[in-house]
Amino acid sequence: MSLDLELLETSFDLLAPRGDELMDEFYERLFAAAPEVRPLFPNDMRRQKTMLLGALILLRKSLRNLDAIVPKLRELGARHVAYGTVPEHYPIVGGALLGAMAQLAGEQWTPEIEAAWAGAFEVVAGEMMRGAAEATIRAAA
Repeated sequence: MSLDLELLETSFDLLAPRGDELMDEFYERLFAAAPEVRPLFPNDMRRQKTMLLGALILLRKSLRNLDAIVPKLRELGARHVAYGTVPEHYPIVGGALLGAMAQLAGEQWTPEIEAAWAGAFEVVAGEMMRGAAEATIRAAA
């Protein structure tokens, strides 16, 4: 899959100054779409929001060399198995993230940006799910 790196970078740079607001909007959307996942998270979400925003910033910085962060993404996916994450959660997370980004970007959010981020999320989620599957296989062995 070919990602539009320029579009991903410029659109993220537009949202980055509003990172705290992005995280608030994302988790509000996530918990509204899938209230059953709320117990998987701590009551105090500050650290969680900081970690997710940090992961998005790392993704932004790594867009031109995604291969370098594949091991980290797989590791992250493996850790999420222990948190109770299942493959069905990934599309919900992706929808909540894209919705939050679109909400904050407003009129600057275009179908092209939506498609670029959907593609990027597909790559990230795919690697995380590979890591989760590998961890599950190792645990069963």
